[in-house]
Amino acid sequence: MRTKAIILDEKAIQRATTRIANEIIERNKGVKDLMLVGIKTRGVPFAQRLANKIYEIEGENIPVLTLDITLYRDDLTEIQGEPIVKKKETNEDIDDKIIVLVDDVIFTGRTVRAALDALVDMGRPRKVQLAVLIDRGHRELPIRPDYIGKNLPTSRSEIVNVKFTEIDKMDQVLINEKR
Repeated sequence: MRTKAIILDEKAIQRATTRIANEIIERNKGVKDLMLVGIKTRGVPFAQRLANKIYEIEGENIPVLTLDITLYRDDLTEIQGEPIVKKKETNEDIDDKIIVLVDDVIFTGRTVRAALDALVDMGRPRKVQLAVLIDRGHRELPIRPDYIGKNLPTSRSEIVNVKFTEIDKMDQVLINEKR
């Protein structure tokens, strides 16, 4: 793969995070009953960053949950022959809460669909919203984010690669081209 362009650097990711955190607070008229749920893998550090920024703005800690959607994917047989059953990762009650699902990139919408299925198995939230750092288009399902860091029209031959310091030792968003 070849790097085509650096789309966001560390400062741009920080600005997008601040903007999304403010939008979440504004749309929900504060943070009462709010929970952030990061979709593994890179949705988790992004959710934690949003929670930290919300704390800076509002002075209130927001719960951040981790959601592993592996068993809910519709392509499970394509990615792994024998599924590994994992026990529930949290005992948090999501009933009647405002859940903001957080992921790094939205593409076809299938990851979000799987995350919604996993949430339903955890409880009955009052409302579910979606925050993503990058919306690259090409939706296959009728799913639209509520909060977007950057709209990034891409071709199907391109790959959007989000890197967070917590996982990758650097913050940036790249577009790579398949060779």
